[in-house]
Amino acid sequence: MAKRRKGRPINGVLLLDKPYEMSSNHALQAVKRIYFAQKAGHTGALDPLATGMLPVCLGEGTKFSQFLLDTDKTYQVVAKLGIRTTTSDADGEEVSEKPVAVSDEQLDEALASFRGTTKQVPSMYSALKYKGQPLYKYAREGIEVPREARNITVFNLELLEFDKEHDEVELEIHVSKGTYIRTIVDDLGELLGCGAHVADLRRLAVGEYPIEKMVTLKQLEDLLEKAQSEEISPSELLDPLLLPMQSAVKGMPAVYVDDMSANFLRHGNPVQGHKAPSEGSVQVYIGEDENDETAEFIGVGFINDDGLVAPKRIVVI
Repeated sequence: MAKRRKGRPINGVLLLDKPYEMSSNHALQAVKRIYFAQKAGHTGALDPLATGMLPVCLGEGTKFSQFLLDTDKTYQVVAKLGIRTTTSDADGEEVSEKPVAVSDEQLDEALASFRGTTKQVPSMYSALKYKGQPLYKYAREGIEVPREARNITVFNLELLEFDKEHDEVELEIHVSKGTYIRTIVDDLGELLGCGAHVADLRRLAVGEYPIEKMVTLKQLEDLLEKAQSEEISPSELLDPLLLPMQSAVKGMPAVYVDDMSANFLRHGNPVQGHKAPSEGSVQVYIGEDENDETAEFIGVGFINDDGLVAPKRIVVI
């Protein structure tokens, strides 16, 4: 007999404002505990030194976390000029210290070189894997392994402040998936000839998720305490904070199927879909069309070679 899973089957996405010096996994476990959820997963780790948006998928929502890993991100970062570190952030050991003599024109020219599509070599302190192990494990052992440069896109890079008194540059950066802000800052320091590292990093956005929907662990704990003091179910106060599962795949075209076709999909069979595109991944709903207010999201499919909607990630509730 299968072991009964502990917790309740709550589904959705929570936009957590991850606190400073907490690992993404610890933040995830805290959310899972507060919601008493059966399953939970995050959508791309933030460094312990970073704060900001960490989408946490609960229940069946975990099936769609990969799609958020693949989306673009926006960050606010403070680069400390003059000091280069092993990890390219404030946690690392100092590698070099040089005087800072950077003009506004030099900074503008250096920043311009990062805009658009360029090549980036991932940091040794990233979670990318080499022979089954994350790069940061090799780095902690003093081992450097080969990494291939990858295409990244900086959609927007805005200079917010150049504090010459404290040798700090504050930027807002909108980037494609797989872009390492620490590497951009380290490369910026090398271009300017003085070195640099990340002094502060905050993720403002993941895809199109709204920053105003973020909540802190303190807010969640306070709601849990309030529910207990008022002797009501915590779900009454906590669940309204969740965004629907399909918010993770918002950019995909939607197709609509009837109940019988939905049953075929749940058993792994492709079906005809109303308003199906000619290729690619799609959101799948039981309903008539986008005007059907009762349409039910049942997962993500893809258009196969026969032009049918085949199952990819199907919700089981």
